Amino acid sequence: MAAAAAGKAAGAAYGHGESGGVRGGGGFLGPRVPAEVEAMARGVQDVGKEAFRRLLKVTVNALEGKDCKESVKLIAESTNLSEEQLAFLISGMYTLLREALRLPLSTFKQEVFKEDLKELRIPEDFIVDFSSIVFGNRRPASEGTALIQGSRLPSVQDFKWRVDVAISTSSLARALQPSILMMMKLSDGTAHRFEVPLAKFQELRYNVALILKEMNDLEKRSILKIQD
Repeated sequence: MAAAAAGKAAGAAYGHGESGGVRGGGGFLGPRVPAEVEAMARGVQDVGKEAFRRLLKVTVNALEGKDCKESVKLIAESTNLSEEQLAFLISGMYTLLREALRLPLSTFKQEVFKEDLKELRIPEDFIVDFSSIVFGNRRPASEGTALIQGSRLPSVQDFKWRVDVAISTSSLARALQPSILMMMKLSDGTAHRFEVPLAKFQELRYNVALILKEMNDLEKRSILKIQD
């Protein structure tokens, strides 16, 4: 997403890396606030209420997967905000809302959300507007897209493998040693082919079996079972 990419660039421009300051309590953004959110929280204090709401609307549209280029262009033409300012404001809002929308309303309380934004020194009026998106009528449309379009790696679409045995190689010590050739096709259209030595394949088998056992043990715990 362009907004997320702009956030990293904006964070670097304002003296931050991939992540920003450490928080003692660790709110919904985690113990380390993303750099683009910190930059947005500082910059938004100099933004008027009307301009902020227009930026917020653009951010919500971006979360819903809509094209926002023209809207951003109109804001740039009608305000005194530079392209750099717009970049870190929108990307910071995008990250903040995306992380908030990932949390279920059954456990994520509005009061906690507001307190976290107060810690970031976001103006009170803007906190109310943010809260209306996360806990208001627009949440369902934004929520689904935020979860689907969040930062995710491509998924595996197809997987093929075969066993290969080297009869002779430049290293005699490896002669007649089997290896596993694998090929994965991913959801982004790319294909990856690689060789896995027998020892690594055995390690993979062991770790997969261990994960399955731990998942099975978790499912047996009463806390995870639905009570009548």
